Amino acid sequence: MLVGRRWVFVGVAVLLAAVTAAVLTLRSGPSPACAAPPTGNTVHRGKATFYDSGGAGGNCSLVSAPDDHLYVALGPSEYSAGAACGGYLDVTGPKGKVRVLIMDQCPECEPGHLDLSKEAFAKIANPVDGVVSVSYKAATNPTVPGPLSFRIKEGASRYWFAVLVANHGNPLRSVEVRSGSAWRATERADYNYWIYESGLGPGPYTIRVTDVYGQQATATGIKMAPEQVQKTNVRLYGAGAAKPVSKPTPTPARKPSASPSPKATTEAPPSLAPAAAVVDQQLGRAAASC
Repeated sequence: MLVGRRWVFVGVAVLLAAVTAAVLTLRSGPSPACAAPPTGNTVHRGKATFYDSGGAGGNCSLVSAPDDHLYVALGPSEYSAGAACGGYLDVTGPKGKVRVLIMDQCPECEPGHLDLSKEAFAKIANPVDGVVSVSYKAATNPTVPGPLSFRIKEGASRYWFAVLVANHGNPLRSVEVRSGSAWRATERADYNYWIYESGLGPGPYTIRVTDVYGQQATATGIKMAPEQVQKTNVRLYGAGAAKPVSKPTPTPARKPSASPSPKATTEAPPSLAPAAAVVDQQLGRAAASC
């Protein structure tokens, strides 16, 4: 019996050592191995080229390119399977600085290689140069075109849920959906839709989004209306953003109306087990340091 216990303790120690090693690897490993979007105040250095999306919204599945045509495609490492989508970068080149929306992936680009729109490139360099050295960093809490909007994917139904979130400004960490009493965590696809494979019923839905800095917003009344952009008055930060509350406030059950209108609500972030929170913080800090 004592031998069995000793092996249990050894196994736990090995597991803890493996977790620690993984975190240290994320912190100290070479940049190409770090699959994470640029965040925080870290300044990166690399090069920029340019391309034209032809008005399309890129691999991030946006309805269209932004009206100002200032956007960027990132290499697979920094695109990070869609984790960078919807964030912004401040890029500095020989002629000046430009702020661009991350909306696309550049499969052949190595870490540090930005493929800017031709309009963005022209603001920082002479287009005849083709390739220029640049520095860049994440734009935290950037100005966005409007409040959060949601688009249910074509083909979605009560049996398969997929939603695109726009105008969040900072990269998103999670999207949770409630239809009824329970919150359900969705999974992000590399084309930037958040998916719940087994479906969430007919709706309407309450959707809670959290960015990589922990800022959170909740929208209600999102309908199962594929291909329609549903605008709200909800913002993640800045004027109009919901203020966090100190304690969870139970929301009374209500019957969905025939034609619900999206509206803002305030709700405390879900509590996490202390150990899980520590691991999440460690991994979050490690990814941010890439």
